[in-house]
Amino acid sequence: MAESEHQRQIEEFGKDDDFWLFGYGSLIWKPPPHFDQRIPGYIEGYVRRFWQASEDHRGTPSAPGRVVTLIDRAHWETLADHDSHTPTERVWGAAYHIPARHVAEVREYLDIREINGYSIQFTPFHPAPFTTQITSPPATSHGASPVTCLVYIGLPENPQFLGPQDTDELAAHILRSRGPSGENREYLFNLEKSLLELSAESGDRHISDLVRRARAIERERGDGSGGEDGDDHRGDRRVGVPLHKVGSTEEQEEVER
Repeated sequence: MAESEHQRQIEEFGKDDDFWLFGYGSLIWKPPPHFDQRIPGYIEGYVRRFWQASEDHRGTPSAPGRVVTLIDRAHWETLADHDSHTPTERVWGAAYHIPARHVAEVREYLDIREINGYSIQFTPFHPAPFTTQITSPPATSHGASPVTCLVYIGLPENPQFLGPQDTDELAAHILRSRGPSGENREYLFNLEKSLLELSAESGDRHISDLVRRARAIERERGDGSGGEDGDDHRGDRRVGVPLHKVGSTEEQEEVER
């Protein structure tokens, strides 16, 4: 798609009350403001990896943390991925519908939240066959027809994209990273827990493997609970927190997705 056509699509998206946003990282448990529907489901043609640096939320410019991005599957197949788990054909997450009257405000919020290396793309989203919403409004039933979703992706050419990394080193790096939004480990543990709550099929082996490795390192160091349920009760650190609906664009979270 030509750059001018893509920009026009970005500017016009949502004018017909059809603004859908797909979240595959922190947006799963910390949604944008003003959404009126949250639908679990998946997209295809991508691979989710912890290959994006975070200098503004889960790390700092001098010590960047690690957050997820999506890699086009055809491009991923050309890379020497250190992760031994072959990804499934589906990337699970949650899609949010934003009413037309709130699109401009939410777009401004998202552009701030996703500014650190992420670009806007569009992709078909497939709602889960049977959806159960975990916040108001009540559950909505969707058919099999996909809907077009906006999604923020850290493309390989952006300066924060890191590419393949040794999995043990990646887990250790996440454990020692911290930024304005909190500890990097919270992001990892919340992501696994949130994914497992979406569907019986929505787990991500890359994410769960990183959690397993991180928990093992914590046990060896004696600096974590070593639990398997994603809960961490050390002080005020809370992992596996309930879905939180933000109330305004002033509340910002980690870059994501």
